[in-house]
Amino acid sequence: MEQTIQKRLSVGGGSWVTVEVYGEPDAPGLVVVPGAMSDAHGWRHVAAAVDAWPSVTVVNRRGRAPSGPLTSAYSLQTEVEDLGVILDECKGAQALFGWSYGGLIALLAANERPLRQVMAYEPVMRPFGRHVLPDLRAAEEAADREATVEIVSRRIAGLDTAQVEALRADPQEWAALRDLSGPAHVELAALNSAPPPDEVARRAVRVDLIIGQCNQGTAPYGTSFDDVRRRVARAEVHVLPGQGHLAHIQAPEELGRLINGLAADR
Repeated sequence: MEQTIQKRLSVGGGSWVTVEVYGEPDAPGLVVVPGAMSDAHGWRHVAAAVDAWPSVTVVNRRGRAPSGPLTSAYSLQTEVEDLGVILDECKGAQALFGWSYGGLIALLAANERPLRQVMAYEPVMRPFGRHVLPDLRAAEEAADREATVEIVSRRIAGLDTAQVEALRADPQEWAALRDLSGPAHVELAALNSAPPPDEVARRAVRVDLIIGQCNQGTAPYGTSFDDVRRRVARAEVHVLPGQGHLAHIQAPEELGRLINGLAADR
């Protein structure tokens, strides 16, 4: 599926979000919500691989270009409200997919409105990453994007030196990570300051939770996944073989096939 249009939507408070639409712009379809250190561009290959719906709308959440700033009133609830604006624009959206932080946003949105289907890949929730908040704040105050990427890569994602150096060896990839790291501290602080919900996705007809095989039962993503799973009254759990948290980058076609296979009308 090819990208056909980009839309800009006002979300109030002096900010805005953009969405990139693949397929038929006015047809109901799938809405994709990326997480931290990610944007709509990073999900283009997954969107291109998805064909179970006539359209795929990928969100550029606030805080990443060309969307607007987080603003001083930013919170996890801000993200849920922004997503509500997007879903109102995408009238008749049939399914919602979120990754990581975006997965939690999607599941919380299904507390506030009825949704036919919600899918979440390794959603995270409090107390995810709380131990690095002081260092992320120091890096933000120093405007040190290099340090922010290092903290997220090593101390949250658990990448070793060789893996981090492999990322750094690709100047374009490293520059993209630096650009995307701007909201990292504020987003992680918002995630950890929100009271943990007793239940998520309670108004969704169907919930599909996805975890990469490499992260099953291991911190931080597998254990946070388990925390979320306990808060979903009913959900099917699916495992993506051979993958970890970055399946949208390392295996976008495989992830796209899995999403296609989960389409509720198939």
